[in-house]
Amino acid sequence: MSETAPASNDAALSVSDLAASLKRTIETNFDHVVVRGELGRVTIARSGHMYCDLKDEKAVLNTVMWKGQVDRLPFRPEEGLEVIATGRLSIYEGRSNYQLIASSMRPAGAGALMALLEERKKKLAAEGLFAAEHKKKLPFLPATIGVVTSPTGAVIRDILHRIRDRFPVRVIVWPALVQGDQAAAQVTAGIRGFNAMTGADRPDVLIVARGGGSIEDLWPFNEEIVVRAAFDSEIPLISAVGHETDTTLIDYVSDARAPTPTGAAEIAVPVRQDLLLQTGEFGERLKRALARRAGQAADKLSAARLPRPETLLASKRQRLDFAAASLPRAALALTQKARLRLSRLALSPATLRSDIRTSKQRLRDVAVRARPALTRLMQSRATTLAAQGKLLETLSYHATLSRGYALVRDEDGKLIRSAVPAAAADSLRITFADGDITAVPEGSSPAPKTPKPGPKGQQGSLF
Repeated sequence: MSETAPASNDAALSVSDLAASLKRTIETNFDHVVVRGELGRVTIARSGHMYCDLKDEKAVLNTVMWKGQVDRLPFRPEEGLEVIATGRLSIYEGRSNYQLIASSMRPAGAGALMALLEERKKKLAAEGLFAAEHKKKLPFLPATIGVVTSPTGAVIRDILHRIRDRFPVRVIVWPALVQGDQAAAQVTAGIRGFNAMTGADRPDVLIVARGGGSIEDLWPFNEEIVVRAAFDSEIPLISAVGHETDTTLIDYVSDARAPTPTGAAEIAVPVRQDLLLQTGEFGERLKRALARRAGQAADKLSAARLPRPETLLASKRQRLDFAAASLPRAALALTQKARLRLSRLALSPATLRSDIRTSKQRLRDVAVRARPALTRLMQSRATTLAAQGKLLETLSYHATLSRGYALVRDEDGKLIRSAVPAAAADSLRITFADGDITAVPEGSSPAPKTPKPGPKGQQGSLF
């Protein structure tokens, strides 16, 4: 068995030299490749470069696309989308991984984009974004229209021209790209920017428009951020993207869809001349109606014309004549009835004497009946008065003193109710039931005073 001698150290390559050699070899032999695969792990860095994987059921290829190429993509790369990438193979020396430096990328046919579109449509429909109850009514005659579109294309010229022909109103244009990777973000910014406006500049209706194109060209209007911005718009929104046969997701969420940008202008404003003709026709119809009503009122008034004054007074005069003719007879009958009633009421002296006797007898009868009752009443009142007199005597001043009570006053006659003021007084006047006495509190020695005579002429002193 033969053995291979190890190579000398001078012939050995460094890792970086070997990596650089492999990189030159791969880039030389694979400087232009076209790869088809499914996108996975799509990342767009802050620098704008895109890093993703191209994969199939057996292998994964790291892929890099620089910012300049990413900005020119007609669609937004998403994980799961099948694409065809064109570029060159290279090696990332820091990790010894080979990778594809993509210069362009497109969906792998319309079928892949349509599948992605259908999947996204189902998702947004399930959230209720396309429901009819969320649709807003367009204003009949807006004062200001906001348009989100490219300011340099034919679309804005067509819209302005049609609005000017139909009904000139104020139009505010929000410039936005309508194709490419940045289009979705700019269209979204336009919709939300118009909704954020206040005052007289705020549009009454919005139009989002662009011309026709392939599904890749119209793809920004299928992006989820655009659809959600249209759904959140408080201002009614008209979508006018592509031609009549083109359909994007913004068409489902908008409040009205126009087949073309020109059609959007026709939906947004009425025809001024038609309105003038219609207003004139309404005015003529109103005049005819007023004339017809006035004629009907005149006919009704003539049919109900008032009669002549002589005709109105004739029947009244006849009734007055009949009443004047019957008045003497009625007065005579009334006089006779009064005389009859007076004769029945005539009075004689005998009748008056009889009435007087009858009245006197009634008075005597009343006096006889009232005498016992009056006696009983007087006895009852006397009994009550005697009882109240006894009660008053029991509660009287002298009756209270006779039960052993006495009144104590000072020299000024003020009533003394306790021992303290009694001890402080020079002398006391004490009233009993049978008379008054003067007393001197213990410890005091005033000049003796002559006691006042009591009720029975008694005198006394207390020392």
